[in-house]
Amino acid sequence: MRVLLVKTSSLGDVVHNLPVATDLARRFPGLTIDWVVEEAFADIPRLHPAVDTVIPVAVRRWRKALVRRSSWTEIGDFRRRLRARDYDAVIDTQGLLKSALIARQSRLAPGGRRGGHDRTSAREPVAARFYDRGYPIPRSLHAVERNRRLAAAIMGYAPDGPCDYGIAASPLDASWLSQAAAGRPYAVLLTATSRPAKEWPEAHWRTLLDDLDRRGWTAVLPGGNAAELGRAARLAAAAPPHVAAPAMGLADLAGLLAGARAVVGVDTGLVHLAAALGRPTVAIFRASDPALTGVYGGSLAVNLGGPGTPPEPGVVVAALDRLADRP
Repeated sequence: MRVLLVKTSSLGDVVHNLPVATDLARRFPGLTIDWVVEEAFADIPRLHPAVDTVIPVAVRRWRKALVRRSSWTEIGDFRRRLRARDYDAVIDTQGLLKSALIARQSRLAPGGRRGGHDRTSAREPVAARFYDRGYPIPRSLHAVERNRRLAAAIMGYAPDGPCDYGIAASPLDASWLSQAAAGRPYAVLLTATSRPAKEWPEAHWRTLLDDLDRRGWTAVLPGGNAAELGRAARLAAAAPPHVAAPAMGLADLAGLLAGARAVVGVDTGLVHLAAALGRPTVAIFRASDPALTGVYGGSLAVNLGGPGTPPEPGVVVAALDRLADRP
């Protein structure tokens, strides 16, 4: 049996879909799983041993360059790769028009079916028109459990047991990290996020850096774009020996997180990846509801704050104290 998962973006959403692969592999021994995902996030499903083939898609990039012949060539190549195999089931847990159209273009084996959210629970109700059957999944559930329940409904089983992301990554082996940590444990501070409304004040981060000094830990501060790298550099420069990480790809970032003593971050995909990798993780919220999309990793994951109520530094320090003795 071969199943296609369609969950293309964003990073946190892709991480939240990993337990679906774990559930399917356990329920159906010998099952082969393929996964369609945005090219920028393709390294995430590759971490899961049950995922056989990752099929990158570039909807975000193609939309900006539809007048270019190269974009249409790539679209044709993607469609041929998508249709290279017959699927017994196609599971779209994203519930958007773009993901439903991708699911619709896939090729089914005899008796195969395409499934997704019904119009009452899809993020874009029109998506439900492109499935063979839609399923009502309560919106009040955390995203991880919504994904698990939808896949179970499509495949005809009852989801049970705790969430298991099923991934691991080798700790990053980089000379800059060895020199910066100098044999001390390190914590990763994820200060960057997609919207300014989700950011935590730099003064609060400086308080946290002081606390890490007290613990004898080094802080490593990654960044993506120029503004994020600049913030990381400012914070690190104000509190040596903490360090701003160089620009890294997603695979190296996973390794950086995997070797961390703890991770503290705002609402961003990397903080969800840290929780999925089993690292002690403190997530800071100020613009979204952690009950629906917070870090989801059992006793090793702590969500703090919420819409309009970001946590004070002392609350974050106290959460780190509770996690400090965990592996």
